[in-house]
This record gives sequence, C-alpha cells and structure tokens, in this order.
Amino acid sequence: MAWDAPALVEAADDRPLIERRAVARDGFYELQARTMIERVPQAAGIAQQWALSPYRGCAHACLGCGARGGHRRLGLDAGGDFDTRIVVKPNAVARLRAELARWDGRELAVGISGDCYQVAEQTYRLMPGVIGALAGAGVPFTVYTKSALVLRDAGLLARAGARVAVSIAFVDERIRRAVEPGAPGAQARLELVSALVEAGVDCRVLMAPVLPLLSDAADQLTATVRRIAAAGARAVEPVVLRLPAGTRAWYTQWLARAHPHLVERYEELYDRAGLPSAVYEERITGQIAQLCRVYGMACGAPPARAPQPQAAQLALV
Repeated sequence: MAWDAPALVEAADDRPLIERRAVARDGFYELQARTMIERVPQAAGIAQQWALSPYRGCAHACLGCGARGGHRRLGLDAGGDFDTRIVVKPNAVARLRAELARWDGRELAVGISGDCYQVAEQTYRLMPGVIGALAGAGVPFTVYTKSALVLRDAGLLARAGARVAVSIAFVDERIRRAVEPGAPGAQARLELVSALVEAGVDCRVLMAPVLPLLSDAADQLTATVRRIAAAGARAVEPVVLRLPAGTRAWYTQWLARAHPHLVERYEELYDRAGLPSAVYEERITGQIAQLCRVYGMACGAPPARAPQPQAAQLALV
C-alpha cells in the first residue's frame, strides 16, 4: 500500500501554529521566545522604536488595540482569539538578558503586544525579572499598562527610574464598556495614576486611542484632560486611533454594528495603512496640547533618555 507522506504530514499539522509549538496550561499558551526585543510598528504612534512584551494577546479586549494583527502569525484570528488566547513567553527574562548583553542602550517600550500586567501576570510573575534585567543593563524603559497590578512592582519601577504610561483615552464609561470591555474603568485608572505618583514612579498618561467621531468632541477632551491633571499626571501623550491590518477589520465590524452611519466617514478619514488624516490628527493633538497647557501638564512624546550606568541586580521579592 502506497502512503502519501506529505499528505499525512499536512493532515497531522492542520492545527493553528501556536497549538503545534506551544504548551497549553491553565488557559494560556506557553511558547518559548526566540527573541524578545522587537521593532515597534510605525503605526503604533508611540515614542519608542523598540519594544518587548512578555505576553501576546490581551484580556482587556480593546477593539482598537494595534497589536491584534500579531496573532495571525500564530494561526489565530485578530479578534476573539487575541482577547482570549493569551500567549506567554516563560523564558522572557532569560532571553531578554541575553539580548541586553549586546543591546546599544536605546529606550525600550514594555507591553506593546499585550498589557504586561494583565491577568496572566498574576500567574507567571515575569515582570519583576524583566524590570531587574533592564535596570541591571542600564537600559531606559517605559511600561505601558491599564492594570493596577503594576502597583505590586512600584518600588522596583521607581528604583529602576522607569516611566509608566497609563492608558486613559476618555472618561466616558459608556464608550469604555463598548470598546474596552475587559479593561478597568477610567476612574480606576485615574486612581492608579495617583497611586504611582505617590509611590515616586515617573507616571504619564497615554491618551490613546482617541476615537474619531466618538470620543473627540471638545467637551470630551476637556473632561479627560482635566481629570488626568487632577490625578497628578505630569504629562499626556495623545495618540489618535490607528487601524493597521487585523485591528481595522475587527474595529470596523463593531463600528458597522454599533454606529453604521460612521463607517463611510471612517473610510474617508483613514488611509490604506490604517493611519488617520494628518489634518485631523494635528487638529486633535493640537486641542489636547492646548488643554494640557491650561491644566499645567506637558504634552507629546517624552524626550529620549540616554542609557544609565549598569546597576546592581534589583531584588525580585
């Protein structure tokens, strides 16, 4: 009997790539990272050009998250799979240390492919080791998060001289429940900003993503900036919603259901790369900059930071 070997291999490997390479444990996919430091997509709109993420995918389930497309490379979809099938890199700290040994010291963003303090961090506790590795190498870094779990590591972050950027794009809870269903509410994040400032952490707010025609009205922007200032943030970095591949399909499906009258206007506003009109973006960021001046905060991307002398290893407990 003749066997069709290629056909048998294909039949055996018809599962998503992640299921063939990862270990499923307690609802997470454990996948050994081949590299930790990755280039930040230009469409992300943040200051750093390089980033690392202990987790891929995010239980916050934010519709406009620009990292959604990364799940496609794992054989998963950029919608519900991104929200529920979280990939964990258990070797993140060891792999990062190896890469930092030859890193040139440029600032890194932490938590771009998935919030580094989402629920998975409660189980895996990767961030203390990540912070220690970055501090030991003298590499400046900014942690991006919406989660109060970051307070667990506030002392480590303060001693490392890290920045923390808490994402607060709007303070309207109706919008938050619709587009960030798994994330903490705005008030909880404002309280997080206050707690980080009190703990001595350099905290700023990433006012992102500002949603065209949904959260960009003058009164909405004013309310958001006013409450951010009252929480004690030192600076605001505004970013208008980006819709790269993966994110665009998921977001526009929701938009068609919830606000069908806006679909055509979004098509006019965004280019093929998922970037908003430059004129629109300049108008919105200009309004936010003016509000920041009124409320005494800096606005825009922070200045780049130089590498620091290598520090002694931070205690992880």
